[in-house]
Amino acid sequence: RIGTAALAVQVVGSNWPKPHYTLLVTGLCRFQILQLLKEKPYPVAEVEQLDRLEQFTNQHKSEEELGELSEQFYKYAVQLVEMLDMSVPAVAKLRRLLDNLPREALPDILTSIIRTSNQEKLQILDAVRLEERFKMTIPLLVRQIEGLKLLQKTRKPKQDDDKRVVAIRPNRRISHIPSTTEDEEEEEDHDDVVMLEKKIRTSSMSEQALKVCLKEIKRLKKMPQSMPEYALTRNYLELMVELPWNKSTKDRLEIRAARILLDNDHYAMEKLKKRVLEYLAVRQLKNNLKGPILCFVGPPGVGKTSVGRSIAKTLGREFHRIALGGVCDQSDIRGHRRTYVGSMPGRIINGLKTVGVNNPVFLLDEVDKLGKSLQGDPAAALLEVLDPEQNHSFTDHYLNVAFDLSQVLFIATANTTATIPPALLDRMEIIQVPGYTQEEKIEIAHRHLIPKQLEQHGLTPQQIQIPQVTTLDIITRYTREAGVRSLDRKLGAICRAVAVKVAEGQHKETKPDRPEVGEGEDCKEHVTEDAKTESISDTADLALPPEMPILIDFHALKDILGPPMYEMEVSERLSQPGVAIGLAWTPLGGEIMFVEASRMDGEGQLTLTGQLGDVMKESAHLAISWLRSNAKRYQLTNASGSFDLLDNTDIHLHFPAGAVTKDGPSAGVTIVTCLASLFSGRLVCSDVAMTGEITLRGLVLPVGGIKDKVLAAHRAGLKRIIIPQRNEKDLEEIAVNVRQDLTFVMASCLDEVLNAAFDGGFAVKPRVERLNSKL
Repeated sequence: RIGTAALAVQVVGSNWPKPHYTLLVTGLCRFQILQLLKEKPYPVAEVEQLDRLEQFTNQHKSEEELGELSEQFYKYAVQLVEMLDMSVPAVAKLRRLLDNLPREALPDILTSIIRTSNQEKLQILDAVRLEERFKMTIPLLVRQIEGLKLLQKTRKPKQDDDKRVVAIRPNRRISHIPSTTEDEEEEEDHDDVVMLEKKIRTSSMSEQALKVCLKEIKRLKKMPQSMPEYALTRNYLELMVELPWNKSTKDRLEIRAARILLDNDHYAMEKLKKRVLEYLAVRQLKNNLKGPILCFVGPPGVGKTSVGRSIAKTLGREFHRIALGGVCDQSDIRGHRRTYVGSMPGRIINGLKTVGVNNPVFLLDEVDKLGKSLQGDPAAALLEVLDPEQNHSFTDHYLNVAFDLSQVLFIATANTTATIPPALLDRMEIIQVPGYTQEEKIEIAHRHLIPKQLEQHGLTPQQIQIPQVTTLDIITRYTREAGVRSLDRKLGAICRAVAVKVAEGQHKETKPDRPEVGEGEDCKEHVTEDAKTESISDTADLALPPEMPILIDFHALKDILGPPMYEMEVSERLSQPGVAIGLAWTPLGGEIMFVEASRMDGEGQLTLTGQLGDVMKESAHLAISWLRSNAKRYQLTNASGSFDLLDNTDIHLHFPAGAVTKDGPSAGVTIVTCLASLFSGRLVCSDVAMTGEITLRGLVLPVGGIKDKVLAAHRAGLKRIIIPQRNEKDLEEIAVNVRQDLTFVMASCLDEVLNAAFDGGFAVKPRVERLNSKL
């Protein structure tokens, strides 16, 4: 019933995630409980003060009473403190306290410092008389001194800077006092700090980073473990040790082996492969080449991400993918400052820690989908990362020291460059990745997709066969995309349907026919067979069991995938004036497009329909203006015979597939040809398609997407294509067999376009002008 009266100085803590508080108090004196008055809501008691605060004022009287006992205690206390490292501030402060404080206060102070059990502390607290208190404390000091002597003998001698104030608490096994979990954890933490310091000194970090780490480890040694900053500093030092400051992988620089590996992993993508091989060739000639910063731009599903993984595999480097889609905080790139609670490094430094080398391949996926918020602009933070002149000293906010990113090969992917800031776009080498043609998709399906799906579904080529004709049907009738993701899913659906048939056949082979099977079960079984893919073959009954291999044809596709979702656009015979065939480019590939025109009596208005953009509307106005200015030259008249084509005449231009948005300048020559056919009454050749931009002077300007447009015309069965003269260079990208099937007309002006679009040409017809009398 003896306690200590204290004055509360500070209370620190919170209620989240659970209540935890730290109380800082100053002890005043001992007291004894005489009577407990109440217990709730907190105890209240009548107490008696046992030791008087003013008793320490008469120091001479106390020394006379205690005499030899206090001197003996002081001698042991000084001996204990001098066994410790005096360079530690806490030990030096304790030594000064021994000289400055009254001798009567020393037993209480030293008992709280040395390692003793709670029971021993309570016994000393209960000792009210000073003489009794000295007699109980002296054995504890002697025991502590003997323990330290044994500890110094058993442990190897260490340097002075490795001594700690915790050495005042020797091992429990030596002092024969039961140890606690908390004591063991303290010694483990002490050993961990020593190991951490050793790792820092032996690491190959830069001089600046080493200086910062040594400063932080010195602070860590003096810091109590209960402080929140202790864990933060320790995590920082562990990260600095784990970072690959000078650790790198050796590149595989054999160009022939790299070419074979890239060809095996990906079909087509010649530009990407060429750029990787160029990098390998330069690396052979120069070892300290900085990593290039590439940006693959193309529609979804064409393999931009997977080719980045293949590049890392080809070079023999580690690969790390960083998804940037939706990131709107610049701290994701640069990290948080360590002054914040829960701070952590950015994704770049985290990625380097994960791969463990300083020259990996970093794939910055979806860099065009970065956001912006009040937390900053991550695209602006990437400027330092992706600048070869700056990233050799990239500074993460968490590290606060420079890290060299110049050996990292950065590959960014994007679907469009329109949403990438110009400053960021300027730092990257843009490589366009176009969508696959039908021929390329067929090759990709049979080289990569079908073997992968067979392996995933446990099938073998001896159980299922998908001919190229069937693959072409899937591509043209069941998918409409630039990449091959939907094609992969459709092939997976076919494999699942065949897997059902194969599993049913194996089940029937393992189960012999039983005579007790009823007639109703036979009927049910027959219905199940008819409901699935029996139309794969008219004579084969797949469920009894199916004949191997199962051949997938058009009828099987219809049963498994349903009716075709898309109809292939084919050329058809043009049966009336005012219709022409144009070529359009979409992210999904090229398409042919029919442009239709009609005229009726009206007030000279031009109507445009078909979800047209502003550029396409301007092309239509350009076309009608050029025809009106050249109407006499080509003898084009309206319904009333006037050369003013809009005189009492309305014109309606329509672009079919009205739900699809269309824009761009490449339909100019098609609109001119369509309107020339309308006003001349002549039919445009049915096997001719065209593309090109026009001007008011009648010139034909170059356009983009020539390869996709030509392939679309070839698929539709067209024979002749009119393209701008300045696009002739783009024909080199087209396969030789496609070019041999087509006839190309290079046009530099609209006269050449009209001559090629109509049978017999569209030459100027001279006409004798009638003289009007002025009499």
